[in-house]
Amino acid sequence: MRMVEYTYKVTWGDTDVAGIVFYPNFYKWMDQATHHFFTQIGFSTAKLFVEDKIGFPILEAKCNFNIPLFFDDDITICSKISELKDKVFTIEHEFLRKGKKVAEGYELRAWTNFSRDIPKAESIPNEVSQAVMVGI
Repeated sequence: MRMVEYTYKVTWGDTDVAGIVFYPNFYKWMDQATHHFFTQIGFSTAKLFVEDKIGFPILEAKCNFNIPLFFDDDITICSKISELKDKVFTIEHEFLRKGKKVAEGYELRAWTNFSRDIPKAESIPNEVSQAVMVGI
């Protein structure tokens, strides 16, 4: 499966009073990395939503923390789709600081059409599946 990197510099607002990254920010960064992933493979999530009313709501998310991050740390988030089904996918994220893993997590998301009164999961288009499957 294709892997995409997303880089981020930890800001002061990402940290708690001790200067350690506040844990919900990892979930925010996973979300940002997911949007970056799809943009990098040619499917801008902003464009998908504006033009086709397609989004990827989160059904489940988890993150394990190994080492704390601090203000001004540079991090790389390596993201890849680890499971691709008809309407849902799992995207895994590995957080690295200077090549060392500090955290890892995943999101389970549904390919969803928001053009109707009630959002409804739809089959992931073949061209998206093919783009995801391209190897490194």
